[in-house]
Amino acid sequence: MKGPKSSEHRENEHIVENRELSIWEALIPVVALVGMLAYNVYVFGDDALSGSNQFILLMGGAVAAIVGFLNKVSYEQMLAEVEENVKSTTGALLILLMVGALAGTWMISGVIPAMIYYGLQILNPTIFLGACVVICSIISIATGSSWTTSATVGIALIGIGDALGISLGMTAGAVLSGAYFGDKLSPLSDTTNLAPAMAGGELFDHIQYMLYTTVPTIIVTLIVFVIIGLNIDTSGTADIHSLLASIDSTFTINAWLFIVPTAVIFLIVKKTPPLAALLIGTLLGAVFALIFQPDIVAGITGADTLTFESGYKGVLNAITVETAIPTDNPVLNDLFSAKGMAGMLGTIWLIVCAMVFGGVMDGIGALDRITNSLLAMAKTTFGLFASTVGSCLALNVTASDQYLAIVVPGKMFAKAYKDRGLAPENLSRTLEDSGTVTSVLIPWNTCGAYHSGVLGVPTVDYAFFAIFNWLSPIMTLIFAAFHIKIKQLASKKSTSNKKKNSRQDGF
Repeated sequence: MKGPKSSEHRENEHIVENRELSIWEALIPVVALVGMLAYNVYVFGDDALSGSNQFILLMGGAVAAIVGFLNKVSYEQMLAEVEENVKSTTGALLILLMVGALAGTWMISGVIPAMIYYGLQILNPTIFLGACVVICSIISIATGSSWTTSATVGIALIGIGDALGISLGMTAGAVLSGAYFGDKLSPLSDTTNLAPAMAGGELFDHIQYMLYTTVPTIIVTLIVFVIIGLNIDTSGTADIHSLLASIDSTFTINAWLFIVPTAVIFLIVKKTPPLAALLIGTLLGAVFALIFQPDIVAGITGADTLTFESGYKGVLNAITVETAIPTDNPVLNDLFSAKGMAGMLGTIWLIVCAMVFGGVMDGIGALDRITNSLLAMAKTTFGLFASTVGSCLALNVTASDQYLAIVVPGKMFAKAYKDRGLAPENLSRTLEDSGTVTSVLIPWNTCGAYHSGVLGVPTVDYAFFAIFNWLSPIMTLIFAAFHIKIKQLASKKSTSNKKKNSRQDGF
């Protein structure tokens, strides 16, 4: 067995070799986890994420640990893997806390109400879902982050959709479809850089090659949402004027408020670390709240007028705990509330427990065994692609981390693709088509937990409508089955062979 991982764990991710572990032993924790989670969700329903799912993940880790002990894997090794897994999520956990803080100040400052106010006037139910996809795609390409897109414009679009009477699951699905389309193609995205690095390719070759599967997928997604929009039955359209009047009477709405989200997007485009950008956005939201919404800030603390003390207390309450802004409209009363940093603690709890399970699975060598078994089934080129997709999906379910779903299959399959004469772009594209985008569909995955927590929509409610996310792996398999754009390795012997390979890159 290997010792604990070094500080270069994320750059040189590997999984423990444990030749004694059989595929059936490796699958025992997975089967146990899926069974326990299924029953738990059946019993608790939507409340399962309030804590019971978290404990079930720990129980899944305990089952994996028992398998490890029976195969003479040391407690120290498993704990070291858990430690590295949890450590790797530190940045994500801090971002989650800051997202909660940002949502609070953006609510009391009027930023989110302003987005909803103007959005209600521009977006109607017919074009709303398609517009969500386009808007989130643009923001995500510019920022390179589906997480930031979801936490900023995504929250506002959820509010607009709710006010229009559109299903929250539909809106969240459209938001995430656009967010992951942009994240997948943006050169600023960490996963877009990670995939070619694992496959042995180049960044911009990878992005260019992804267009072949990504563009058809997003076109199909848009067509579906347009069709849904044309046939949707909404209840909020007739009351838009009433909603606008209620927002206008509660908040001071003006275009100056858009300086705050524009500044955050600008900072991220300029490659400012997301945590710093979100902190600045939170502080800007607090300043704008004191300038434009003094009565609301004071009202949060129960004071009649804004003073230094009531302003300080009101802003800190919005950042840290749940705050609600009353209006004369019941719909808006539910809409204009934010949970602050405290509202993110449940999601953080879920992520930590998921990392415990993934770490033990990594430590006992189960992830290695599952991936090798999938690789052994790859007898053809299509089988190789299918095994890669299956590995990415399995790791998103078992390891609960999209980075592992890229790193582990990337390292495991790189040589297999090379031996088959396939260019690394085939592997890196497949890693993104199946590893990056499907992570948001798994409730206990870090991405699924994050987006569900930020948008306030359970994963099971939006999964079906996240069309781009579940269609992407299907699209990559279709391309592989019909040998569409399967790039061959360039021959070093002659130009003629290179031209021949170029022709093979077509149908």
